[in-house]
Amino acid sequence: MRLPSSRPVRSLFFVAMALLGSLHAMPAADAATISIACSGVGQELELCKGAADAWARKTGHTLKIVTPPNDASERLALYQQLLAARSDRIDVLQVDVIWPGLLGRHLLDLRPYAKGVETQHFPGFVANNTRHGQLLAMPWFANAGLLFYRSDLLHKYGRQVPVTWEDLTASARAIQDGERTAGNERMWGYVWQGRAYEGLTCNALEWVASHDGGSIVEASGKIGIDNPRAALALKTASAWVGSISPTAVLNYAEEESRGVFQAGNAVFMRNWPYAWALAQAEGSVIRGRVGVAVLPKGAGAGRHAATLGGESLAVSKYSRHPAAAADLVLYMTSAAVQKDRALRGSFNPTITALYQDGEILQANPFMGELLGAFTSAVARPTTVTGVRYNQVSHQFWNAVHDTLSGKATPEQALARLEQALQRLSRRGKWR
Repeated sequence: MRLPSSRPVRSLFFVAMALLGSLHAMPAADAATISIACSGVGQELELCKGAADAWARKTGHTLKIVTPPNDASERLALYQQLLAARSDRIDVLQVDVIWPGLLGRHLLDLRPYAKGVETQHFPGFVANNTRHGQLLAMPWFANAGLLFYRSDLLHKYGRQVPVTWEDLTASARAIQDGERTAGNERMWGYVWQGRAYEGLTCNALEWVASHDGGSIVEASGKIGIDNPRAALALKTASAWVGSISPTAVLNYAEEESRGVFQAGNAVFMRNWPYAWALAQAEGSVIRGRVGVAVLPKGAGAGRHAATLGGESLAVSKYSRHPAAAADLVLYMTSAAVQKDRALRGSFNPTITALYQDGEILQANPFMGELLGAFTSAVARPTTVTGVRYNQVSHQFWNAVHDTLSGKATPEQALARLEQALQRLSRRGKWR
């Protein structure tokens, strides 16, 4: 990666507007230049710039739009480099849901600026962004793992939307075999994210939680991942590989699995909500033939579980204009902006009341139906593990990948994982 000074910076210069006659406009002498990092992936940059532009016109401030690397790992590394140097180059940071715990000591406490507005957002998301009582970021849009399915194929074969993983396995195999017999030799029953990366952590955490196998690290700091229910979850998933899921799924991320599903070659897919708008887009071969549901649960004591994903906006402690930067964050995460993003880009709001908005539900029917999947989503243990989360996740996804690829039994992989996490945490003491 190049040094931060060599990263491209796109500057959008906004002239202070018609200050006379506006009680809300800020005098030119008080105007500040605020830089915000907006993801350059798809519609994200366009929508981010549009909302920030509106805020600049309203306040008279000037903006700089910084486009960080699209790769999340590279973006995190850039942030860590800038923040470690106490750089004021970026005032407002777009941060992944797992980053507040990693970057927390460099982020401004937004609670004094929010003045209670955070209570409008999903409580779980707010808790995820809170550390030692400080609100380190405001939720911007939510993600949770969802089950996408071919509604036409379920109807054709007389199958219901699966409630349990056993139901999914049986329906996936039956429809896969039927479609292959009918001539589509490329058909698979279920595609998901099996590459050894953060996406596998998300998938595997859903499997484990849905089997009542706990979490990677509990909120108390206790490590108990080596248990029979977690082993059953991994055993269930391992049986899919080469059966209802291609062996190549072990190298799939989000876009690889979406590519198979959107080409019409999978019955079920686990993915994030963004896949809905693409599946329903003009020219999609599966347009009008896709449904969305909560992910299945494990048998017996299991429950439906979806890993919490999404993005927030945070303010660097090293900003020269913290009040203006915080004001921009509160504007960008407001109900009006979140509604616009939902209508134009299918971004899931983090404000509960918006899931009763008729316009949003008409554009994205699944949002209202699956509200529970977002409000009760399972958070990764970033808060408790703090700066060591990346190491925790790396150990977890490698253990899971070893199981899926047949290099270890679930019991062997989980036993080694628990030992590694005990060493990493100094026997459960993360701070």
